[in-house]
Amino acid sequence: MNQKELGALIDGLAGKKIDMLGKDFLLTWEKSRDEIEATFIVADALRALRDSNVSTRLWDSGIAVSNFRDNSTRTRFSYASACDLLGLYVQDLDEGKSQIAHGETVRETANMISFLTEAVGIRDDMYLGEGDTYQREVAKSLDEGVKAGVLPSRPAVINLQSDIDHPTQSMADFLHLSHRFGGLEGLKGKKIAMTWAYSPSYGKPLSVPQGIIGLATRLGMDVVLAHPEGYDLIPEVVELSKKQAAASGGKFSHVNSMDEAFKGADIVYPKSWAPFSVMQQRVPLLHANDSAGLKDLEKKCLENNARFKDWECTEEKMKLTKNGKALYMHCLPADITDVSCKAGEVAASVFDRYRDETYMEASYKPYIIAAMILLCKSKDPRATLKGLLEAGKKRSLI
Repeated sequence: MNQKELGALIDGLAGKKIDMLGKDFLLTWEKSRDEIEATFIVADALRALRDSNVSTRLWDSGIAVSNFRDNSTRTRFSYASACDLLGLYVQDLDEGKSQIAHGETVRETANMISFLTEAVGIRDDMYLGEGDTYQREVAKSLDEGVKAGVLPSRPAVINLQSDIDHPTQSMADFLHLSHRFGGLEGLKGKKIAMTWAYSPSYGKPLSVPQGIIGLATRLGMDVVLAHPEGYDLIPEVVELSKKQAAASGGKFSHVNSMDEAFKGADIVYPKSWAPFSVMQQRVPLLHANDSAGLKDLEKKCLENNARFKDWECTEEKMKLTKNGKALYMHCLPADITDVSCKAGEVAASVFDRYRDETYMEASYKPYIIAAMILLCKSKDPRATLKGLLEAGKKRSLI
């Protein structure tokens, strides 16, 4: 992308109504369509600037707090990359090594880590009904800290995955799709199958499939949610997706057949998740550190999962898709049959064919996260990006 094209891309922000300054990015459906599109534009602009060897460091000091309450590879490194891209130093909050282990309150922790902080990234997806609540409690505590004059400015809280939504994943996924299908307008009417898939593990969060249907239904797509009976998502998110589909001119259907979901699909997203009811049962067991109870629940769930080993993305199922050439997507890591497990979500031959596509899909995440931070911190995102472009400071002298 040359300088003129990049300038035109940035100018696309001019007509957008953006009200994100001093706020957080927690759920995609809390953001307006203009704000979603602005996030995509900023992410593309930041990527183009870096590809042109232009520095995008907006800060020459300051930290970004990284609070991962669950394991992560892609999102952890994407957050670190995004913050470094903007000039922020990443400091991990290890709760086991902090005073949180000694009873420090969320309110106190939020303020103590935020004196020179620009962003707080939080992953909290294991406890249904608590992850999103925790992120909002941190956000409220930051508001109180700023109001009391304790904090000089308001750090932006970025949801790096909660029990409800995984916005950095879904936004990266749909920026990838936007490039693949000629822009967001090109996604209208495209059929995407968000389907459960067999896994030899249990307890995978609901937030990825919920994030996908929660965003796809806003873009006028033909969204099909498929899973075996009993593997429901949070009911409120499903109902919201139905309403959003009706408002956007798209479609939303809910089926119990992977084959039916794959028929004529342009995009397939086979991904395992734990049933809503199971996630509800896990919470008190986790809080009680009831290892015996958790082991018994796991045994029952794995036995139930085993009933649906045919819910696998195979070559035969891919032939059911549009022209047999639907785009396969996954948030990674995928459970690959005969590679990472004996039986899993996707056949090795299918995954191998789309391996580079899934890596490209993941590559958008650092830029999406950086865009979220920039939009939550900049008074005039367009002027901020224009300033970077005009300054033209080289990122690398090599």
